[in-house]
Amino acid sequence: MATKRILLNAFVMNCPGNQSPGLWTHPNDRSDHYKNIDHWIELAKTLEAARFDGVFFADVLGPYDVYQNSRDAGLRQAVQSPINDPLLIIPAMAAVTKQLGFGVTASVTHEHPYIFARRMSTLDHLTQGRIGWNIVTSYLKSASKNIGAQQLAHDERYDVAAEFLNVCYKLWEGSWEDDAVVKDRKNKVFVDPAKVHDIKHEGTYFNVPGAHLSEPSPQRTPVIYQAGLSPKGIQFSAQNAEGIYISAPTISIAKKYVERIRSKSQNFGRKRDEIKIFSLFTPIVGQTDAEAQAKYNAYKEHLSYEGALSLFSGWTGIDLSIYDLDDHLDYIQNDAMRSRLEIFTTVDPNKKWTIKEIAEFVGIGGIGPVVAGTPEKIADQMETWINEAGVDGFNIAYVVMPETFTDFATYVVPVLQERGLVRKDVKQQTHRHNLFGTDHLPVHHPGKQYDQKNQSVK
Repeated sequence: MATKRILLNAFVMNCPGNQSPGLWTHPNDRSDHYKNIDHWIELAKTLEAARFDGVFFADVLGPYDVYQNSRDAGLRQAVQSPINDPLLIIPAMAAVTKQLGFGVTASVTHEHPYIFARRMSTLDHLTQGRIGWNIVTSYLKSASKNIGAQQLAHDERYDVAAEFLNVCYKLWEGSWEDDAVVKDRKNKVFVDPAKVHDIKHEGTYFNVPGAHLSEPSPQRTPVIYQAGLSPKGIQFSAQNAEGIYISAPTISIAKKYVERIRSKSQNFGRKRDEIKIFSLFTPIVGQTDAEAQAKYNAYKEHLSYEGALSLFSGWTGIDLSIYDLDDHLDYIQNDAMRSRLEIFTTVDPNKKWTIKEIAEFVGIGGIGPVVAGTPEKIADQMETWINEAGVDGFNIAYVVMPETFTDFATYVVPVLQERGLVRKDVKQQTHRHNLFGTDHLPVHHPGKQYDQKNQSVK
């Protein structure tokens, strides 16, 4: 049985659907309330009471338009569309919570590090240090087109990410000294200018000569999350990430990714356990197994094949409309999300997925396990994943909003707490302190090379 604490994130998007296309039609679903701030405030209260560690906000910046070479299916089925900015709802959720963390997705391809660094510092200040950043490199061509940018090749996007992150490290860790803000009323000096430094960054993709606009926030650098599982993505994560999100349909596949990540991290002088790995997990709770299965079957009635195929086509860059439902899918290398395609083609050589099977699997819960059962059964499965896959926690996805989260909070969390796997009491602290017992990056982390206490900004 598991002995370490299980970490819990709620996996959401600021839109009417996330990982279960078509379930917005279910009579209990309220995900279309995403435009109402009270919707997010109530969710924050539910998660805080259930001792969730954080909310993980996914995001996309373009429509899914690969399926049938059109965005129409995605719009019809609310495939992560319409979608609002996830950053703007965080202060409201933070205002009604004390310990809940917030991991927010933002793209290095479609942001500028100088401006973005201030935005994250602002959120870290306002939340008293509860911000994390999920770094993505943006695979959707539709996003690039709409901001007039060239869609870069898969591996080059990670080159951009590496430089973008180094600029942010310089701004967050090296630009302002700890005691730069003196607030000396007598001498009328708020900031000591000698302790604010230009970063003088000149690189391949960015030139940022000046200093950070914000004073140091509680964490300085937000908790770094990443989700790329391609070879290039794992290399980037193993070097920089503190939390990694994986989505895998089976324990054996998840275990392979976990081992790759932890082994690779040692190549960068990091300990195997200093990266927290969260696996996608969708619970469907019933008081009996039969009740849970009946709920699951009712959910399936609302599953949208068109929506699921549109979503998977967008992820992989492959138009699944050209296949028959009984056709098997083979791996095709392109510049989209390679790991999502690998999972259904090459990772498990003993399994050949048909298009119909992919649609049914992705249609509820995305690319992760769906467990329908009693609270005890769900807790048992979570422990099994912790022990056998080696993950540290879960991104809990919803099928129906907020029903999935309220059921999990009401029935499953108490079981996990009885087993000593989820906290009962928490202290107000930074997100990094909650995960690692410290407010700031460890001294051997690459971001710390720019710390003024270690050496001058490079």
